Amino acid sequence: MMQKQPLTVLVAGMGTMGISHAKAYHQHAGYNVLGLVNRSKPHIPSELSGYPLFTDFKAAFNELQPQLASISTYSDSHADYAIHALEAGAHVFIEKPLATTVADAQRVVDCAKANNRKLVVGYILRHHPSWIKLIEEARKLGGPYVFRMNLNQQSSGPTWEIHRRLMDTTSPIVDCGVHYVDVMCQITDANPVEVRGMGLRLSPAISEKMYNYGHFQILFDDGSLGWYEAGWGPMMSEQAFFVKDVVSPAGSVSIVVDEAAKSDDMDTHTKTSLIRIHSSSIDEDGGFAKADKDLSMSEEPGHDELCAREQAYMLRTIEEDINLDRHMRDAVLSLKICLAADESVRSGNPVKLG
Repeated sequence: MMQKQPLTVLVAGMGTMGISHAKAYHQHAGYNVLGLVNRSKPHIPSELSGYPLFTDFKAAFNELQPQLASISTYSDSHADYAIHALEAGAHVFIEKPLATTVADAQRVVDCAKANNRKLVVGYILRHHPSWIKLIEEARKLGGPYVFRMNLNQQSSGPTWEIHRRLMDTTSPIVDCGVHYVDVMCQITDANPVEVRGMGLRLSPAISEKMYNYGHFQILFDDGSLGWYEAGWGPMMSEQAFFVKDVVSPAGSVSIVVDEAAKSDDMDTHTKTSLIRIHSSSIDEDGGFAKADKDLSMSEEPGHDELCAREQAYMLRTIEEDINLDRHMRDAVLSLKICLAADESVRSGNPVKLG
């Protein structure tokens, strides 16, 4: 059998996510990295130092003509870069959020379909065994559900600088929220009908039009309720910064993290210590009929390994022609919900979802 040629890839954005994805391509025999793109001069790990470094995505793409564009740049460039690559015949891997507006996100999806190209959005939790297990166990409980999720980050130094730059275009509840809203939607098949959000600007270091702390509630048409909270900055508390609970009449499923975990550690955002399953069943004496069940997740993958799994999946979608219609629809839906939350924060009013 003739061996397949590696898929050529251009990697744009050399921040935390872009470097992790570049490492994944570098280490995978199915990929051939043609070059890296970053607008400023980044720190490049030694294993990636041999690749050409460009400052302009479109110029680099047009010169190299890759088969895959991997986009981990700031959110405001996502739609423009993705459409440029898709219209030129390349497949696209793109970090979340897919775009900064629902209309732009839908344009990217429509462009992928029109050009018969694969579009995979970086929902890293979809490749994480612990989160896959959480969703599986939560669905066993049956709804209606209460979702309690947050991810606050006490950031300083370079991490605070990254957060400040992200907030030029995207609030914390949108940037991180799409992950956890996506999890909620995978657990309940109900449709979201209304979003209510609140937020506050806690730092003079960001635009007066932006807020670095926010939370919102989602109402689903089966009666389920979702809550998500996100805050970035040096003022954020390390207490209860990572809450991941799913509650139903039958009980609850929760992710329990190590007490020593820190909110600015990237691995903390995905790693879990254990999953705790609680049953609401009561015995004849009025006590709980079942003890809580703890599922150890001590051997789970780290951040770079999860990125490697994402890129293995990206390659498989192309080689096996996997239908990504549901994946793309879910990416637009989670963004729509989070942007509705952002609209609610700014208007002070609930937002109805059609």
